[in-house]
Amino acid sequence: MSDQIAIDEPPLSDKGMLRRLRSDFAFYAPRVLRIRTKKGAIERFRMNPAQRVIHNALEEQLKRIGKVRAMILKGRQQGASTYVGGRFYHRTSGEVGKRTFILTHEDKATANLFEMVKRYHEHCPKVLQPVTGQDSAKELSFPQIDSKYTVATAGARATGRSATAQFFHGSEMAFWPDALNHLAGIGQTIPDEPGTEVIFESTANGIGNAFHTKWTSAIEGDGEYIAIFVPWFLQPEYSKPAPAGFVLDAEEAEYAATFDLSADQMYWRRCKVVDDFAGDASLFDQEYPATPTLAFMRGADKGLIGVLMVVESRKRKPMFDRGPKILGVDPAEYGEDKTAIAFRQGRKVHWVERHSKKGTMQVAGIVARWIDEVEPDAVCVDVTGVGTGVADRLIELGYPMIYRVHFGEKAYDADKYVNRRAECWGDMNDWFKDKPNLVPDDNQLQSDLCSVQYHYDSSRRMVLMSKEKMKQLGLPSPDSGDAVALTFAERIVVREKTKSWRDRLSRAKGVGTTAQAA
Repeated sequence: MSDQIAIDEPPLSDKGMLRRLRSDFAFYAPRVLRIRTKKGAIERFRMNPAQRVIHNALEEQLKRIGKVRAMILKGRQQGASTYVGGRFYHRTSGEVGKRTFILTHEDKATANLFEMVKRYHEHCPKVLQPVTGQDSAKELSFPQIDSKYTVATAGARATGRSATAQFFHGSEMAFWPDALNHLAGIGQTIPDEPGTEVIFESTANGIGNAFHTKWTSAIEGDGEYIAIFVPWFLQPEYSKPAPAGFVLDAEEAEYAATFDLSADQMYWRRCKVVDDFAGDASLFDQEYPATPTLAFMRGADKGLIGVLMVVESRKRKPMFDRGPKILGVDPAEYGEDKTAIAFRQGRKVHWVERHSKKGTMQVAGIVARWIDEVEPDAVCVDVTGVGTGVADRLIELGYPMIYRVHFGEKAYDADKYVNRRAECWGDMNDWFKDKPNLVPDDNQLQSDLCSVQYHYDSSRRMVLMSKEKMKQLGLPSPDSGDAVALTFAERIVVREKTKSWRDRLSRAKGVGTTAQAA
């Protein structure tokens, strides 16, 4: 095993070297672990770019909260399973009393993952290799340190309800049958203790399944799980020399510009789409996603706001902002939906913020503080539900620029849109198409903007999918998107400025002015 150590390093038996190997996985992996490469060779485990992104995110969370709870949305053959397998072998083989449980979607995958673990163990230097006890198709134990591996395939309802484990690897979760029952069992298997790690990784499999739901919760920051995503184009091997005369079509040109891809990367993508996916670009987006939203779009109806437009807007350099200042307020109260507030000025959405479980008066107070700070020309509040109380309270406080917007009411352009909400989103879509524009670099905002689907009724009016229908499909309420859409609810002009905001507000309160839209 001498080839595992660089010539200028001390031997593995050196006490300092051993301490670092035990504590630092990034140092340990290339010196100890062996993997089977895509070419079939057995080589050192050197982390690729995707694995480094995953590693850094997990280590940051471990440092921050003392444990790991993570969702990894992956593309094909980026090495997520290999990384998690190596990470858990490092801990299980090097610490006393540790249990690792691996659950995959099918027997073949279970066998492959366990074969990988056994390869790590087989090639592990003797000074680090624990004595082997039970060694079967489902279990690998290290009796002298009281640690072991157990593997299983998702299927039986009781699977995942094993004895206590410290490390859990859930592979291809989007393809588990009876996933909700497995999750309930896993939640009781892994104690909520420092040092424990639970990692789910999967390619996407449409919307509405347990993986998509759990991923969405992680994106929204609900609970402890973090969302980790690595785009396909970080893999250096996902490139192929483009032939002479290679020309991108319009869709490819937009894709390449959005993600700043080379001709060689785009030629590799085209070959995949044409040769492997029979021309179905949406299947490529699922298997080799460039963004999480693209990964989940297959099988769904077309979203109104294009993913590439939003990505381009997120990446755009800072812009000068001018024009009317508008706040959009989509209030919620104590359910699963969130209150969202957006601030837009002309071609720039400055920010979007979200609040959970706030009462009507609390939301009114938050909006009032923002009004005092940014001095908007208009505040558009959705009064379909609890927003009525928010708008009424703001008017009562003397703010003159409150516009009451009822999403379900008749659209101004009733020949084109079925209601005000569809009209607001339609105008926002036109704004995105009329470049340049800038939105915050916010994953949840992108998800909310791009998840809203649409169709046309018999009168050729645009109809948006209702929030209720979205929830039935496992899609979250697009609160952030609705807040930005509300900034397009009215045609606003810049109000005449007085010498100070306080003077204007004082006069408004003094005369009881409550200017608002009908």
